[in-house]
Amino acid sequence: MIAVLKDLTDRFFGRGDAAITVPPFDGALKPNQLLEQAAVVCELEAPEDLATDGAAVFVADGRRILRLDAGGPVAVAALDAAITALACLPGGGFAVALDGRSVRLVGGAHDGRTWDAANGRAFSAVNALSAAPDGGLLATDGSQTRPYAQWSHDLMELGRSGRLIALSPADGGAREIATGLAYAFGACAADDGAWVSETWRHRLVRYDGGRSGTAVVDRLPAYPSRLTPAAAGGYWLTAFTARTQLIEFILREPAYRKRMMAEIDPRYWVAPSLSASSSFMEPMQGAHIKTMGILKPWAPPRSYGLVIRLTPEGLVRYSLHSRVDGTHHGIVAAVECGGALSVLSKGRGRILRLDVAEIERSLQA
Repeated sequence: MIAVLKDLTDRFFGRGDAAITVPPFDGALKPNQLLEQAAVVCELEAPEDLATDGAAVFVADGRRILRLDAGGPVAVAALDAAITALACLPGGGFAVALDGRSVRLVGGAHDGRTWDAANGRAFSAVNALSAAPDGGLLATDGSQTRPYAQWSHDLMELGRSGRLIALSPADGGAREIATGLAYAFGACAADDGAWVSETWRHRLVRYDGGRSGTAVVDRLPAYPSRLTPAAAGGYWLTAFTARTQLIEFILREPAYRKRMMAEIDPRYWVAPSLSASSSFMEPMQGAHIKTMGILKPWAPPRSYGLVIRLTPEGLVRYSLHSRVDGTHHGIVAAVECGGALSVLSKGRGRILRLDVAEIERSLQA
């Protein structure tokens, strides 16, 4: 009863979960153009994820796994379905998610082992895989109600069905570590537990063996996604787009969202996007946000590019941006290998590369 009354008063006063305020990009999150100015390694048709074995960087592109060599991408494997997540296995080989509905090991000691469910519930939207120190795998199943490609539908429906799952290549086991997440998108082993991105709640949550998690990074001004270890300790966290007050307002208007989803093509919803659109039908034409195709300086970002460098404790050290007027948006993966950071801009279909030491020198200048 108390929770119901609190919800009603929050809605009346516009506070708590009913607030539409968004934290600013400030301090260590102050915008720059480092992602926009990054070197372009290659452009691909359908890039989805990056992985590294410490010696090379691999990219999932459609049904193929490519290795990024100096002379360009080289195909190393081809699968029978689109790859929605990729990880390198410590003993060699890969773990891949196929169409978000199964996880398969390719190469290595357990080649061919496949999972399509955990705790008796089928996979629906597996979007990230990460090798754990104990030889296991961490997987995030973004939503139980929507497939991988319909992430924006899950946001507009206020989805709360994401899962963090532990997979055991040795015996084929699969168990749920956490359920009821507001879209799980990315996980990484940390100390004796795991960190997971809870995207629609704009935070990272730590699980140390119990069913309840603890927020280690909270109130982000963006939608977090995949998480990978940094060579010097800590993590690289990607965010595929930024939050806006307009979207926060829409999420608190169920009647509007219901009609929008029923009557309008998803490409033109008032919803986050992985890339900037040039269509006159996009929902950012009014209020002098974009006039005659010209984006105004004060425009709220419908798409954005962001990578966040975190300390081992979850503090933000610095960040890399492609701003609202940029093109390297929809950042969904970043991996460090050999002193270089490879970044996947899904919105542009590009793999970017930045020198880590150079990044830190430029930000200290």
